[in-house]
Amino acid sequence: MGEEKRCPWCLGSAEYMAYHDREWGRPVHDDRVFFEFLVLEGAQAGLSWSTILAKRGNYRRLFAGFDPAKVARFTPAKVAKLLQDPGIVRNRLKVEGTVTNARAFLAVQEEFGSFSEYVWPFVGGRPIVNHPRTLAQVPARTRQSDALSKDLKGRGFTFVGSTIAYAFMQATGLVDDHLAGCPAKAK
Repeated sequence: MGEEKRCPWCLGSAEYMAYHDREWGRPVHDDRVFFEFLVLEGAQAGLSWSTILAKRGNYRRLFAGFDPAKVARFTPAKVAKLLQDPGIVRNRLKVEGTVTNARAFLAVQEEFGSFSEYVWPFVGGRPIVNHPRTLAQVPARTRQSDALSKDLKGRGFTFVGSTIAYAFMQATGLVDDHLAGCPAKAK
């Protein structure tokens, strides 16, 4: 893809461009990937996405390949050990929240059969494809992210405010906010 046509937010690094081109806005149905983005978007709260993207490999390694069943079994001793590792964001609330979210994630899977079956109805079962021409036209939250956030919180999830929920929806392709003319835009 030509750099001049990509969404401008991704032009800072090759890693950012690869993420933009191959993942962001692409519909996800894999529960492990959904859990990964719940973890990463929650970790990002108050930080830049480039910080989290640079630490993604460490998160994969330290959080059991984003296997929610394994993360749900993390003990306080395991959390304390994670908080010593500079490869991740060492925020106690975020790390403990990841364990809490893994347990809530498993409960959603049990109730709905999969997290995918739970989350896709928030967008009517198919991606919402927006057509922003500028980054200023991309919202930080929507009524769908408000509803998802509220429901996740009601199920015991943490670090899932509406803005984080919307970023999660963009990352997992529930929403396509690639700018008009971007080659990664859904056709």
